[in-house]
Amino acid sequence: MGLTITLEGEDGRKYEEIADSANVLHRVLPPANDPSSSVLRFIDWYGDTAFNQLQIPSFLSEWATLRPKVPEDRSLLDRVAALARRVEKDPHLYLKFYGD
Repeated sequence: MGLTITLEGEDGRKYEEIADSANVLHRVLPPANDPSSSVLRFIDWYGDTAFNQLQIPSFLSEWATLRPKVPEDRSLLDRVAALARRVEKDPHLYLKFYGD
């Protein structure tokens, strides 16, 4: 089972949800011990990870580096980036990754 990515309000309300059913992110996200990753390495495969408005610029910058690693359909990456840009514009939204 892959990660589930959601756009949530501060009250926990889910506005949008994306499932990585093909487990694409497991192949392209950096491991937790990768010092070259400042943000993405902290996405927890088995727990929950949340990003707020202040973290999103770093997230988006690093997220863009994943595109060359996914030569096939990049729609998952694009959809997650679109959610992140919404968080960037609204301080009351969060980008959350839910692991197994």
